[in-house]
Amino acid sequence: MAQEKLCENYPLRTVLISNLVSISTYLIGAFIIYNIGPVWLAIYLFYILLLEIRVLKKSCTNCYYFGKTCAFGKGRLSSMLFRKGSVKFASRPITRKDVIPDFMVTVVPMIAAVGLLIMNFDWLFLALLIALFLLGFAGTGLVRGRLACKYCKQRKLGCPAEKLFGKTRK
Repeated sequence: MAQEKLCENYPLRTVLISNLVSISTYLIGAFIIYNIGPVWLAIYLFYILLLEIRVLKKSCTNCYYFGKTCAFGKGRLSSMLFRKGSVKFASRPITRKDVIPDFMVTVVPMIAAVGLLIMNFDWLFLALLIALFLLGFAGTGLVRGRLACKYCKQRKLGCPAEKLFGKTRK
């Protein structure tokens, strides 16, 4: 049985691909929301900022990769902004309810795109809706499944997300 290869620091290409998926999702969502109105865009962008700060402060500070290069580059960023946490990351249980705010970054623009399509069909918004769906769900799943979680030392130590989303292997 071969031993799993776990990353001490992820390669830059993994960080770039992981962030490209997230940033593309944010940009497509922002463009869709902008077409509803600039005030809604400001609210959406502020919401994304709050979510990112929450992850950096509540999760990254307690992760194995704090001060290191995780698959998303947030371990290093978190260490520049916050002190290392004292709570063991693995001991913090999460439920599906806890991840709803993260899914809203994708779901809200998708709902807005459907609304815009109903009001005035436009191929651009249909394409953006499809792209947002693919990036937000399939793209994120691929990044986490093939690039990030598969090689993550924190996953082996205990990760709340792994406990929630991971496949139990016996």
